[in-house]
Amino acid sequence: MTVEHAPVITRIPGPVGPLEALLVEPAKTTSLRAAVVFGHPHPKFGGTMHTKVVYHAVKAFARIGCAALRFNFRGVGASAGAWDGGTGEQDDYRSAIDFMNNRYPNVELWTAGFSFGAWIALKIGSTDPRVSTLIGISPPVDTKPEYDLSDVITSQKPIFLIHGAHDELIPLSNMWRFYGRLEEPKELAVIDSANHLFDGHVTEIGDTIEQLLGDFHVFNTNGH
Repeated sequence: MTVEHAPVITRIPGPVGPLEALLVEPAKTTSLRAAVVFGHPHPKFGGTMHTKVVYHAVKAFARIGCAALRFNFRGVGASAGAWDGGTGEQDDYRSAIDFMNNRYPNVELWTAGFSFGAWIALKIGSTDPRVSTLIGISPPVDTKPEYDLSDVITSQKPIFLIHGAHDELIPLSNMWRFYGRLEEPKELAVIDSANHLFDGHVTEIGDTIEQLLGDFHVFNTNGH
């Protein structure tokens, strides 16, 4: 297990002004496995970069040797701008990818997120040629037409998904149906008894990320 440095509070350039962010790196950064951008849940329902699932997920990425960036979408916390219905938030996420790509130019880029942030991470990551791997925690699959994930379904990038067995917003049956349409390589981990927010199970998020991605090279077929 890799020990991480304390998170660094930073501001990253955004399309409508600075975005509030926290960057965590492993204590040993000479051999980073990946640079991860993590998107938080829906801002209109209280989602921020401090959401418990986001916090535990980012710490887990650091433990397996990744640099991980969590940030607030526009209008959240100290980030500039205002809610833009998901469109501008995708641009915010792209800016975060730019930041990590510039900071770690010779390291793999992974996109990750939780709920609304997972939709953005999967959608943007599936089409950005700089991104090698997709990670989604409780993405809104088969729910609303605006949460289009068609590019993810046709993507051949490795994808790792985590879902709660008792998710009341996105039923597990929807996730299995979505998962069945994805190309290989892919992995889906289901956390028993967990609801959408993983109440009482948030620490299992970190454990599951470590289990899924600890031997990631076994599943990675993109030549990285």
